[in-house]
Amino acid sequence: MTEAALILVSCVSEEEARTIARGLVDLGFAAGVQRFPITSVYTWRGQVVEDPEWLLVIKTRADRFHDVERFVREHHSYEVPQMVMVPITAGHAPYLAWIDEHTA
Repeated sequence: MTEAALILVSCVSEEEARTIARGLVDLGFAAGVQRFPITSVYTWRGQVVEDPEWLLVIKTRADRFHDVERFVREHHSYEVPQMVMVPITAGHAPYLAWIDEHTA
């Protein structure tokens, strides 16, 4: 079984989050994606900003990071989108097998 991972991506809108999530699953780059409305506080161009965003939790294999990254960059509106991968070091074996099986 290949190493599983979560990739976190924040999006400007629900529509952008939906488009990216569906595309990743449709292409087999992710087994599943969860979308959450969030509020982000961050520094951008010298100012502290507080904005509503949508967080994607992308369930995939670690070896698919570059495919996910390329797809997100093609469909994301931010100049510098958040895209970080968190390796899954342990988990319920059947769930990890599902991620592996459903990620092309």
